[in-house]
This record gives sequence, structure tokens and C-alpha cells, in this order.
Amino acid sequence: MGLLQREVGQRTGADETTIYNWENNRSSPSLYFLPKVIKFLGYNPYKDKPKTLGEKLLSYRKNLGMTQKELAQKLGVDPSTLARWERSEGRPSRRSLGAINKIFFKILNFVE
Repeated sequence: MGLLQREVGQRTGADETTIYNWENNRSSPSLYFLPKVIKFLGYNPYKDKPKTLGEKLLSYRKNLGMTQKELAQKLGVDPSTLARWERSEGRPSRRSLGAINKIFFKILNFVE
């Protein structure tokens, strides 16, 4: 891309040291930076496509930079319930599936 670390930092909200560490595999972007990195790159750099509902919930939540607590609050469920869904240890009710669809419908093109 030919950009300086400073320029990448300005676009993603990270400092130059953080960009350097990402580039040299010393660290990975935190949950906070994932949406900004994906937007900057124009694609999702994580290769594995989620297959199960649990994997999709986890992937979409992380790509939005949301914590389990934040998403659980939006869905009206306990964070431990969401954690079980993400581990595919349970399935959401129809009401919860409807809420999940509403939240993620808008971001499917952004994530994939």
C-alpha cells in the first residue's frame, strides 16, 4: 500500500508502535481495533469462514468490536448464555434468533 505506519495509525486509531507490532507479529489487533482494521483493509483478514451458528456469533461479534456483555445486553440475554451459544453448547430461542438476525443483518456485507 505504500503507507507509513503513522498514516495507517491515523486511519485505524492506533499509534505507530502498535502498527509496528502488528506488522511484525508481536501482537494482534485487540477487539477494539478489529472493525477499524477490517474497514481499512477492505476485507476480513481472518481466513476461516464461520460454519456453525456459534462460530458466526463469535466472529460477527468480534468483527464489530463488541464484548460478550455488550452483545448479550442488545439481545436481552445473560452474557453466560451468549458464551454457551458461541461455544455451540446451546441454541437461541426463536425470539433470540430474531434479535440476532436484526443485529447482524446490517453487518453481513461488512464482515464477509
